[in-house]
Amino acid sequence: MNNVRIGIIGVGNMGSAHSKYLLDGAIEGATLNAILDTDPQAIQAFTTRFGERVATFVDEEAFFQSGLIDAVLIATPHYDHASLAIKAFEHDLHVLCEKPAGVYTKQVREMNEAASKTDKIFSMMYNQRTNPLYQKLRELIQDGELGEIRRINWLITNWYRSQSYYNSGGWRATWSGEGGGVLINQCPHQLDLWQWLTGMMPKRMRAFCQFGKYREIEVEDDVTAYAEYDNGATAVFITTTGETPGTNRLEISGDRGKVVVENGKLEFWQLRVSEPEFNQTYTGGFGEPESWKIDIPIKGEETEHPGITQNFVDAILKGTPLLAPGEEGIKGLTLSNAMQLSSWTDDWVEFPIDEELYYQHLQDRIKQSTVEKKTAKVTLDVEGTY
Repeated sequence: MNNVRIGIIGVGNMGSAHSKYLLDGAIEGATLNAILDTDPQAIQAFTTRFGERVATFVDEEAFFQSGLIDAVLIATPHYDHASLAIKAFEHDLHVLCEKPAGVYTKQVREMNEAASKTDKIFSMMYNQRTNPLYQKLRELIQDGELGEIRRINWLITNWYRSQSYYNSGGWRATWSGEGGGVLINQCPHQLDLWQWLTGMMPKRMRAFCQFGKYREIEVEDDVTAYAEYDNGATAVFITTTGETPGTNRLEISGDRGKVVVENGKLEFWQLRVSEPEFNQTYTGGFGEPESWKIDIPIKGEETEHPGITQNFVDAILKGTPLLAPGEEGIKGLTLSNAMQLSSWTDDWVEFPIDEELYYQHLQDRIKQSTVEKKTAKVTLDVEGTY
């Protein structure tokens, strides 16, 4: 094979964005051959925008049995991600899945099990892993430049969403359509980075989610979470879609230094002597270890969604290692599920989380929903978003 024929499933906001760069020839070794959307209006909107350049399907079975594709890029509402990925694997197709991996870890675990039974490439659309800044930060942490991690703070509030955004699709901001709010829609990239950068998952978490605090929605739009790790480290994660102007500040402290990521910059302070060593030997009362602020060269450009898609294609054609293996999608989703479950039970959540308990609570909220189904469906421009 010297060309990967891609079929996109779902041509709403993200599906249309992926279609554009594929049709523009931005991905070497790949072509967009087909699209699938069960909504005829979405198909019409696609052909109006891009012309009749690819095969179009509204019937799922016809799409999978067409023989026109080697791989799928799944860009549907969240609940369908896992089942569509499983079906693609059953049809011997490679899979690239938009975030999040799914709504609840139980279904994502089933998706991972299906992937393990095939030799096909499976990747997640975690485009923030292409950011050289985060790649360098991960390298610093994994190489021990910060020493043992002690504290992680992430304040991310710079994705303001108006009511019109939530009204743009009937599935948005509902338990039955989306399965959550800011955690499941806006935050999956950051929740993935949280565990990917450090290589750690918490041992327990306590979270406080507020549901419909700023908007007429039933899901969470304001979250504060606190996590503890086996090594004694702690983390605080704060996010909302209801504040503006917003902040995106990540601070990670270790016993040998500290890193701050904000405004697209990485600042690194390294201690000449580790804090534990200084504490054991210093006798002067007031005082602290000498620290050096070190300029860290960040090389390369963030390639975002096309970068992940190119990596996916290269993995198929050349055996290139994946930047975002699909099986890792469950990790960030576990953090999201834990935050919601902690709020629902008003208690600590231990890791690994109780998947059945989470699923039961989610089903209860779906049954108890009183949100009137919205009929509006608008394709929005996602350029400049995560």
